[in-house]
Amino acid sequence: DSWRDLPLLINQWANVVRWEMKTRPFLRTAEFLWQEGHTAHATEVEAVEEAERMLQVYADFARDHMAIPVVTGLKSASERFAGAVETYCIEAMMQNTWALQAGTSHFLGQNFAKAFDVTFQTSEGTRDHVWATSWGVSTRLVGALIMTHSDDTGLVLPPRVAPIQVVMVPIWRKDHERATVVDFAEGMAAELRAAGVRVHIDDRDKMKPGAKYYEWERKGVCLRMEIGPRDVANAAAFCKRRTGGDKFNIPLEGCVDAVRTVLSEMQVELLERATALRVENTHEVDTYAEFKEALVAKGGWYRVAWCDDTEAEDAIKAETKATIRCFPLGDQDIDGRVCFYSGKPATHIALFARAY
Repeated sequence: DSWRDLPLLINQWANVVRWEMKTRPFLRTAEFLWQEGHTAHATEVEAVEEAERMLQVYADFARDHMAIPVVTGLKSASERFAGAVETYCIEAMMQNTWALQAGTSHFLGQNFAKAFDVTFQTSEGTRDHVWATSWGVSTRLVGALIMTHSDDTGLVLPPRVAPIQVVMVPIWRKDHERATVVDFAEGMAAELRAAGVRVHIDDRDKMKPGAKYYEWERKGVCLRMEIGPRDVANAAAFCKRRTGGDKFNIPLEGCVDAVRTVLSEMQVELLERATALRVENTHEVDTYAEFKEALVAKGGWYRVAWCDDTEAEDAIKAETKATIRCFPLGDQDIDGRVCFYSGKPATHIALFARAY
């Protein structure tokens, strides 16, 4: 609001650059936040079940709340967490068709338990080392959300995770109109808030409506409601989705159901868009020559038959910058297939892609 604030803003931005943008924001930062868990179990079976259960928790959250469809899979030996017996992962496709590892869950076996002498008393009264798991996601998921849905205007946030789902912009030209439109907005907002919708009323005096629209579009708010004197007279709000389309009216009467429907449709639409992108850009090739040509020409993910070989994996990475993202769970039909790189009998179905 004042030029006097400019030096402070520049200093704050410089701190962001120093601490958050050493490489890519949210993906590989100097400081970031984790959600992380560790469990210890009496048996190998229990530990594997827990690692797989947590992987599915992350996959479900990414799909159902963030509208990010992910592939669940196992990492190759070279991509596995150090000391783990198996590393499970969720992989997401960004809009440039690169992959992003969005979360991991590790079956640690008894390796760390033996290293740190973590034991328990068995039902037979003997001592044994625990079977352990470790799993986590981080602010990397924020980067995944941004790169999956956003556009050249700014953020696009799925309704289930958007901190503000609806922004109301009262519009007036004359002073006596202000109270009328603001009161109407507050009444509609109260109904929506009572139903659990996250609403903000932008009644700032010193900013034109167009500037407000642009600001809230950049911030990714799902639904914008424009309320002027004519809208008050019609007992409705003039609305615009962040995901595009024509403007439309939502009447005050029945506004809760109408807004819920719009937000639900947007949530589904964002997931469908992201899923369609992944399907359209996941390819199958039979030879390494095909793979190299297609990777340069159109990018994307490549589902291939693979004979597990760390040296071959390193050679492919060095030549193409593509890596094995995972061996997809539930998609390991290798009967009669040969490796696309070596021609040897396949041991896995692998997803190769360039990745962040």
